[in-house]
Amino acid sequence: MQREIKRRALAYGLAAALLAITLGTLFYSIKIQIPEKTGSEEALQSPAQEAYPPKNILKTFTSYEELRSFLIKNSKSQGLLPFFSPLDVKVFRGEIAAVPGAALGFNKVGAEYSTTNVQVAGVDEADIVKTDGENIYMIANNSIFIVKAYPPEEAKVLSKIWFNETYPAEIFISSDGKKLAVFGSKYALTLPLYRFFHVNVKTFIYVYDISDKTNPILTRNFTMSGGYFGSRMIGEYVYIVVSQPAYAIYDTIILPKVYSEDKIKEISASRIYYSNVSEDYYAFTNIVAINLKRDTEEPNLLTILTGATSNIYVSLDNIYVTFHEVEGQTAIYRIRINGGEMLIEAKGSVSGWELNQFSMDEYKGYFRIATTTRDESGVTQNNLYILDTNLKIVGKLEGLAINETIDSARFMGNRCYLATSVVRRDPFFVIDVENPRNPKVLGYLKIPGFTRYLHPYDEDHIIGIGINEKENVKISIFDVNDVSQPVEIDQYTVSGAWSYTTVLTDHKAFLFDKKKELLVIPVSISDPYKGVAWHGIYAFRITSDYKLTFRGGISHIDPEDVWNSSFWINRALYINDVLYALSNSKLSMHSLADLSVIKELKLP
Repeated sequence: MQREIKRRALAYGLAAALLAITLGTLFYSIKIQIPEKTGSEEALQSPAQEAYPPKNILKTFTSYEELRSFLIKNSKSQGLLPFFSPLDVKVFRGEIAAVPGAALGFNKVGAEYSTTNVQVAGVDEADIVKTDGENIYMIANNSIFIVKAYPPEEAKVLSKIWFNETYPAEIFISSDGKKLAVFGSKYALTLPLYRFFHVNVKTFIYVYDISDKTNPILTRNFTMSGGYFGSRMIGEYVYIVVSQPAYAIYDTIILPKVYSEDKIKEISASRIYYSNVSEDYYAFTNIVAINLKRDTEEPNLLTILTGATSNIYVSLDNIYVTFHEVEGQTAIYRIRINGGEMLIEAKGSVSGWELNQFSMDEYKGYFRIATTTRDESGVTQNNLYILDTNLKIVGKLEGLAINETIDSARFMGNRCYLATSVVRRDPFFVIDVENPRNPKVLGYLKIPGFTRYLHPYDEDHIIGIGINEKENVKISIFDVNDVSQPVEIDQYTVSGAWSYTTVLTDHKAFLFDKKKELLVIPVSISDPYKGVAWHGIYAFRITSDYKLTFRGGISHIDPEDVWNSSFWINRALYINDVLYALSNSKLSMHSLADLSVIKELKLP
């Protein structure tokens, strides 16, 4: 038996090595190193966290040996590549959860500016660009640029932070504009003699003092093992989710580690929470709480042994972490948050799997989640579950849209909107969830194509972004005033042989402001002979009578060099009456009135 384990480990290791080497070409350069020696490691114990175990609903391991035995006994499989999981390389990424439009910011001089398109009001989401109404902070070319952006005539690069052998993914800016938080990953191949190859991934959290925009100063460096999964910011606290595969290499468990200066602090097994459930695949899900404004306050860390982390949803009071269990179930943990304090208060499960964070919502003490299930014969159906604060199911709607899957979901107060699809035909459902114990379908509409992102315009109108039956980007406006008969009252289709928008997979690329009648999305248009024939942003006007009009396009690319992705625009924002278009090589400024160019700034 032991020989077979070693044989499989070697085979997996060789496969992982080939995949890791291939990925190395994607990540600029890979560093070969011997793993850190365990002799300098010390168990990480947090005084703040030690007060919590009696209150958490899960138990912790009593020792490393108990953890090791649990994983070896309960892991049904370690996946196709146990040494290199997809989780190792993920780096890109209130009362009414719907946000009616782009949140507005106002700086100290009263400038009006757009903010990141988020799911929950008051819960900020990290992105590749932020603005404070005067400056723009953006990730480009593996660097962070701080740009004086307003007024546009005075635009210039104030400073640049370059990252060597690390890869910044997203950023936050503190509410007072004095701190910059950067999240990303470090990659390195480890080669312990000749026994196996695996990729060593770490997540870093760097905090800079940017009181002087021309001279950012690093004030905090928090690094831990695992891949960056996602983050949120509420007030002055940032919550980061880091996921690390939990597996045995020759019967040795690789525990999560925190790196500081020349020390390596290993997370003690007695601080790892778990539920006594067998999984196909285990991961250490680490949640870190950091005070962005106070560098002297120590980060708090909560570690849970879960299945492979699937999605996170964050309200003002709770973090919900989902992962897929065996037999087609999705498990849900609710972690109560209050500043730096985190408590695991509930665990539940539902049938099926959720699509993304918009498939989940918290409203008036209830948690709602939309899922898709597939039986052994391949038949799919869709469901909506409503759970109480203990994550016990109190209401459900099952068997919706047989042989279809959920393409998009959006909860708005007492309503849930679902778009499902089958063979490029998209039913759009309006579901009443006012009574948590009895959700019901109020009406639906069938349209060609599929809708991948839903965004509220107002209480009775929804903007939908999707793809039509001819593989082109389509923008729809749905009228749901008559809930029994929703209607598509206007739509626009991007012309071309084929078109695409990143909004389909990244809601942060969506810029909408109802007051300014402004909608902007990135667009790629394909030519059958050239591949990508055009890439940029499309700007639209949506009037108060729900009319959708194309205003024009903005592009940074050279028509003779359409494959140069550094000039592909990936974000747009506005400050007062100026629209900013951002690519990795250029920042262009345009009049919101007619989209004419005011100034262009090349990024060094």
